[in-house]
Amino acid sequence: MAFQKTLSILKPDATRRNITGKINAKIEASNLRIIAQKRLHLSIAQAQAFYAVHAERAFFGELCQFMTSGPVVVQVLEGEEAVAGYRDIMGATNPTNAAEGTIRSEFAESIEANSVHGSDSVENAVKEISFFFSELEIVG
Repeated sequence: MAFQKTLSILKPDATRRNITGKINAKIEASNLRIIAQKRLHLSIAQAQAFYAVHAERAFFGELCQFMTSGPVVVQVLEGEEAVAGYRDIMGATNPTNAAEGTIRSEFAESIEANSVHGSDSVENAVKEISFFFSELEIVG
């Protein structure tokens, strides 16, 4: 087992409905620690840069519009196998396929408004964390 960090984003649908505390409680109950956290409002340029890997996909424009529609909460999570562990607690992207008890099964409104984002690999976690946080902001 490896001790890892991963990025979490609580999306605009979660901040709009004021459920960030409920999501944080699920994260912490899954033995992940929140070691950095801030609330911000992404610009279109920031959203496009962050999601650049999806630039050629049909949903890219809608994704960027959604992610800039309201504030988000970006977080660094830490724990044993944090990347896979957080993906497990998030649940499937499509909330109708998400396992019972996961964040998306409980809180998502749709495939797009699915309340959370999480890094999909250790390598991407490193890139995504550095997109939002300096080393000084991460306190383990």
